[in-house]
Amino acid sequence: MLNRLIFIFTLLSASLGLSQECPNMVYPANGATNIPLDAIIDWESVDGVPSYNIALGTSPGATDILTPQFVSGSLYRPPVGLPANTQIYVTITLFFFDAPNITCPSFVFTTEPLASAPLCTQMTSPADMAVNVNPNTNISWDYQYGAEGYLVSLGTSPGGTELLDNFDAGNNLSFNPPTDLPPETIIYVTITPYNSLGSASGCPSQQFETRAPSVLPDCSTMIYPMDGETNVPLNPLLEWNPIPDATGYVVTIGTTPTSSDILDQGIFYTNSTRVVNFEPNKTFFITVIPFNDAGLAEGCLQTSFTTLLGCGPFLDFNTGEYVTINPVIDFPDSFSSCENNGPLLITSTDIAEGYRWYRVDQFGNETLLSETDEVTVTENGTYRYEAYNTISQFGNILECPTTQLFEVVTSELATIDELRAQITGNNIQVTVMASGIGDYEYAIDNASGPYSDSNVFNNVVPGTHVFYVRDKNGCGIAERTFTQDLTVQGFPKFFTPNGDTYNDYWQFIQPKEGEPVVLTSIRIFDRYGKFLKQISQNSLGWDGNLAGRPLPAGDYWFVATDDTNQQYKGHFTLKR
Repeated sequence: MLNRLIFIFTLLSASLGLSQECPNMVYPANGATNIPLDAIIDWESVDGVPSYNIALGTSPGATDILTPQFVSGSLYRPPVGLPANTQIYVTITLFFFDAPNITCPSFVFTTEPLASAPLCTQMTSPADMAVNVNPNTNISWDYQYGAEGYLVSLGTSPGGTELLDNFDAGNNLSFNPPTDLPPETIIYVTITPYNSLGSASGCPSQQFETRAPSVLPDCSTMIYPMDGETNVPLNPLLEWNPIPDATGYVVTIGTTPTSSDILDQGIFYTNSTRVVNFEPNKTFFITVIPFNDAGLAEGCLQTSFTTLLGCGPFLDFNTGEYVTINPVIDFPDSFSSCENNGPLLITSTDIAEGYRWYRVDQFGNETLLSETDEVTVTENGTYRYEAYNTISQFGNILECPTTQLFEVVTSELATIDELRAQITGNNIQVTVMASGIGDYEYAIDNASGPYSDSNVFNNVVPGTHVFYVRDKNGCGIAERTFTQDLTVQGFPKFFTPNGDTYNDYWQFIQPKEGEPVVLTSIRIFDRYGKFLKQISQNSLGWDGNLAGRPLPAGDYWFVATDDTNQQYKGHFTLKR
C-alpha cells in the first residue's frame, strides 16, 4: 500500500513558498530620482517562483497607476510609460499555483518632470498603407515619450474628421471605433499625443483601405480538459468546440497566465491536437482563438488545467489536505567506522517500498552497492542513500524517491600519551595529551561527563583524579589516573625546574577547602640545614637556583610561618 503522507496546508505552504525571500530591485534603485518615463522596471529573479505580479501606485501597496499584472520573468515595461514628476511605489507579489502568494514590501522611485509637449506617434494596427482591412477593426499606435493621452481623428480625406473628430482616447494605445468603418474606403487616421505642456504639432495622417464587410468567428470553449480540471494525462488530446464559420484556430499554451513557453500561437485547422510529454503536477494555461478571413475572434477567455499529480505534494480535493508520495526519511549525514571493528553495516529504519545505496567518487560518479534496506561499507568516502515509493498513473509506474548524501569516516579509541601538570602559584593545570585518528573530547573524574573540546583543565584540586578521552564518533572512552600529592597542607612533594614550563617552580598551593592560609614567610634549606632562599606566598616560587647557579637534584627542607605564627615544616624533592 502506498505510503501517502498527509501534510496540513499551513506546513506545506511554508515549505512551498512562505520561506521565499523577496527580490531586490535592479532598476530603478530604491529611492532613485529623475527616472525616465519609459523606464523598464527590473528586479532580481527568485528561485522557485513561477511568476510575479506587479502593481504601481502613488503610495506603498497602491494600484492607482497600474492594477496588479502578471509578469513572466523579472522585467516589466509599462506599455503607456510612467507619469511624470511622480513618486511611484512598486509592489511585487510572488505568485504560486499551490501555495499562498507573498506580497513584498514596496520600492519607491521618482520620475523626471516633463520638459516639452510630446512628438507624433506611429499607427501600428492597421499598418500605414495597409489594404483589405476589416471595417470593424480596432486602431492601435505606439507609445510616445511623455504623452499623457491621445486625440484620434478619422476621415475619408487627409486630415479629415467627418468620421471622428479629435476623440480623446485617454492614455491608451488603442481605440475601438463606435461603429464599423465604411467598407471599401480609404480611411485617414490622425493621432495627436498630448500632455500638460501641450499637444504634438503637425502630426500627419496615416491611412489604410477597408474591404467588404465580413463576420468575425465566435470564441470556442474547451471540451477537454475542462477549465480547472486536474489529473490530466501527460499526453492528452486537447479538444475544443468547433466553430462553423472559423477557418482555423490560434492556440497558445503557457505555464503562467501571461507566458507562451509551451506553444506560442500555433495554428490548427481542426478542433483538436495531441500533446506529448506535459510535465507532471503542473498547471497550464490555454487560449484558443478561432479565425477566418475577417480576422481573429475577439474576447476569447483563457482556461487552465493541471496534469496528473506525479509524486506531489498535491491537493486532495476530497479532504482539502496536501499529499506526497515520496517517503519521509530520517537519516544522518555522517557515519563512523571504528578501526579494527571490521566493515560498517548501515541499516535504514525508514518505511519505503524500495531502497538504493550508492558510492559517490570524487567526480560525482555513482556505483550501486545495494538495493535492500541495508548496505555494507568497507571504506571512507561519500555515499548516497535513496528510499522510494511508487505510484501507478495512467498505466505507467512512477518512482517517487527521497535521497540523502552522507559521509563515512574512520575513528579509533584514543591513546592517552601523557598528563602534563603545571603548578603556577596556587593553580594546578593539567593538559591531557592524546593521540589517535578520532575526533576527541575530554572530561575529568566522571566517564559520563560533562565533556569539553578542550584538553586543558585548570584549578585541579591536589589529589588523585581520572581523566577521560571520548571519541565523538562512538569508538570508546580512554582513561588515565593522575595524582598530585602534597607534603604538608598545600606544599608540593617535588618540582622539576628544567624549563619545560611544567612544575618549574616550587610554591605553596592554597587549599580549596577551609580558611585561606596567609603565610608571612617561606624559607628553604638544604639537607644539612643551610639556609638557601626565602620566598613570598605571592611569588612564582623557588626555581632551584642559588645565586643564579642551579642546585643539584635531591631533597630540600622548608619552614613556613603563617600570620598566627604557626609553623609548617616538611621536605620536598628537586628533580632534574
